[in-house]
Amino acid sequence: MPEQYKESMRLVSVSLPAPGLDALDFVRQAQGQARFYWNDHDPITFAGAGIATEIFAWGDNRYEAIQAQARELFAGAMVSHGDEPLAVPRLFGGFAFRDDFVPDKTWSNFHPAHFVLPHYQLLQHGREAWLTINAQIPLDEDPAEIIPDLQAALQAKYHALLSSPATGSPSTGSGGGGGEAHQLNYPMSEAQWTTMIEAARAEIGASAFQKVVLARVAEINFGEDVNVDGALTYLNLHYPECYRFLFEPRPHHAFYGATPELLVKVTNTAVTTMGMAGSTRRGATPAEDRALTLDLLNSAKDRHEHQLVVDAIERRLTPLTTSLDMPRYPQIYTLSNIHHLHTPIQGTLTNPQGVLPLVETLHPTPALGGTPRQPAMRFIQEHEPVSRGWYAAPVGWLDHTLDGLFAVAIRSAVAQNNRVWAYAGAGIVADSEPAKEWAETAVKFRPMLNAVGLFNGQ
Repeated sequence: MPEQYKESMRLVSVSLPAPGLDALDFVRQAQGQARFYWNDHDPITFAGAGIATEIFAWGDNRYEAIQAQARELFAGAMVSHGDEPLAVPRLFGGFAFRDDFVPDKTWSNFHPAHFVLPHYQLLQHGREAWLTINAQIPLDEDPAEIIPDLQAALQAKYHALLSSPATGSPSTGSGGGGGEAHQLNYPMSEAQWTTMIEAARAEIGASAFQKVVLARVAEINFGEDVNVDGALTYLNLHYPECYRFLFEPRPHHAFYGATPELLVKVTNTAVTTMGMAGSTRRGATPAEDRALTLDLLNSAKDRHEHQLVVDAIERRLTPLTTSLDMPRYPQIYTLSNIHHLHTPIQGTLTNPQGVLPLVETLHPTPALGGTPRQPAMRFIQEHEPVSRGWYAAPVGWLDHTLDGLFAVAIRSAVAQNNRVWAYAGAGIVADSEPAKEWAETAVKFRPMLNAVGLFNGQ
C-alpha cells in the first residue's frame, strides 16, 4: 500500500455482542481466507478472518519499523467497542528468529516481521462473544456516517456465521493430517546431531559462550492438504496450559503451535515474562512423575541452564523497570508430556512504550538462543542446516494502545499445502550429553506430530 494512500486513511473499528459464536468454529468457517487464532490459556480467545490491512518490516530495525507503522495505523482510529474493552482492533503476527531471515520454501509467505489486522475479529470471553469489524476509510469521510453501514455489515456477518455450519474437522481432538502420512523424515541424523553438540561443547569449553540452543526438524508429507483445523483442535484439548496460536496469512500457509513459554506481556506500566529452561519427560506413574520432578529440581546441569536464562532476563529488564520481582528458586511447570523449570517474573516499567520495545529487548532469551547472545547466534547460523524461520521467535498480538502479548514460538510447526515442518530444540551447556538432548527433542516433537495424527497418546 503506497505511503500517501496509507496516510489518507483512517481506521474505524466497530464491535457488537455475538452470543452463540465459538472461536474455533469461526476459524474453521474462514477456510480459504487469511486466518488467525490466539488463546491465552485463560478464558480469553481471539480469532480473526480476512485482512483489513497488513504491515511488514525487514532488517535489524524491524521492531522499530513495525512500532512506527502500528502507531500510524492506530493514530486517530475510531474504536467503538460497546461495553467490552477487550473487543478492540488487534494486529496479529510475529517475527522471524533472525532479522536477516529470507523467506523461502516452506516459509515463502512469512516475512522477517509480518502483522495483519483482520477484517473480522471474534473475542470469546468465557461464555460471551463479541464480533468486530475493522475497516479503513478515507480521512475526509465522517466516521459517524460510516458506522451504521459497518454495524449493518457486522450484523449480516454475525447471522451468516450463526446459520453456516463450520467446515473442516469436527472438535474431536483426534488430530488431523491430510490423509495417511506417506513420509516422516528427520533431515538431521543422530550422528550429525552428536557432531553439532560436540562442536558446541568445544566452544563452550573455549569460553566462546556459556550456552547455545540447537534445533532439529521433522518433515511430514501427506497425500492431501494438511488439516490445520484438526491440529488446532487437538492442541486446544491436550495443551490447555499453553498459548495456542494460528497465523495463516495466505490460505494453506499456516504457522501454528502450543507453546508454554511467554516472552513478554505489557499492560500499561506492568510487564510480565518468565524464565523457562531445563526439562524432563513425564513419568508413567504418579510416583515416577514426582521422582522426575525432584531430579529436575536437583539437576546441576538443568539448574545452571535455567539460571543463565533468568540472569539474562534480569540484566535486560533492570534498566527499564522501577521494580522487578521474581522468586529465588525455580518452580515446576507441568504439561501433559513434559516438565519444565520455570521462574515467573513481573515488573513495573519506567517509561512504557508498548510491548514491541520489550520484545526487541528480550528476543532471543538464552532459553532459545544462548548466552552471550551474539556468539551463540553465530554458532546457530553456522551449524544448524535448516532455517528456523519463525520457530523459537516472538509471535502474538498488539492492540490499538500498542500494548500486547508475545509468546516464544516453540512446540510449533509450519504447514504449506500437504507438507509440515515441525521443530524441536534443546539447550546445550558444558555437560550436555548428545543422546539425552536427542531424546529431549523427541519428547518435544510429540505435540506437533500427534496434532497431525501421526501417533496416538502423548
